[in-house]
Amino acid sequence: MEERRNSRPPSDRPSTPRSSSRPSSSSSGSSRPSSSDGKPTGPNSQRRREDLPARGGSTSRPGAPRQTRDGSDPRGARPAPIDREQSRLRPRIFEPDIPEEITGEELDKSLRAELLSLSAENAKVVARHLACVNLYAEDDPQRAHKHGVAAAHHAGRLAVVRESAGYAAYRAGHYEIALKELRASHRISGDVSMWPVMADCERGLGNPLKALNLAGSAEVKRLAKPEEIEMRIVASGARRDLGEFDAAVVTLTCKELNNEEEDWALRLRYAYADALDAAGRTIEAKEWFAKCAAIDADDFTDAAERAL
Repeated sequence: MEERRNSRPPSDRPSTPRSSSRPSSSSSGSSRPSSSDGKPTGPNSQRRREDLPARGGSTSRPGAPRQTRDGSDPRGARPAPIDREQSRLRPRIFEPDIPEEITGEELDKSLRAELLSLSAENAKVVARHLACVNLYAEDDPQRAHKHGVAAAHHAGRLAVVRESAGYAAYRAGHYEIALKELRASHRISGDVSMWPVMADCERGLGNPLKALNLAGSAEVKRLAKPEEIEMRIVASGARRDLGEFDAAVVTLTCKELNNEEEDWALRLRYAYADALDAAGRTIEAKEWFAKCAAIDADDFTDAAERAL
């Protein structure tokens, strides 16, 4: 029997002691020091329990998280806050004064309807600024531009506001700002009616090739006839900027030159006559200046003088 008991092969698992390894409370190996009368001793023995810090950390800061033994944050490493670039912060703008008599009701109903998504107070401020844009557009374009900037600052997510601000900047000669506003309006609404003005802004910035790229884009096919004619005029001007005077004439050569009734007919004929003159085709230029003067009853242009 004894030989059979000792012949059992040893197990590859560690043996578990039958007796518990936890010392009993009455064992002399207790790690908590105590005095002869049984009271605990140590540096905090004379302090009240409520005066002692919590086990996880200090109680001087309410809601402080528990700290690990090595002092690290148990929630993991937290990156230091990154300073935002000042250019990405919303800057404060100059808020131009609005005349007291301007109420915002001067705007068209369709334009005021676009502002209904704003709060009532903000919609009134934006409407008054837009009314000032229209008021000063011709006589004081710089002042109109400032009102356009203010309107876009208050309602930057509305396409009609960004479009108005873009046109105001364009009339004031701030082509870079105009491009920014008109592009934003296009991204919001998808409207391409401002495409010719955007192309002319590129010309104003000295980028005739970019203007021609806009003139040759697929969006041009979606333009209405007045905007299509304007794009032709801008593209012709871009060709002249590049010194391609004959190409400028070809750009404006179209059947619409025979139209005498539409509002755009006067501008098209004048631009065509001017392109002929720049190309050195003086006789043809005089002929078309005369045709332009024939439909310019109010003398908006100097076509009659140039025809002489």
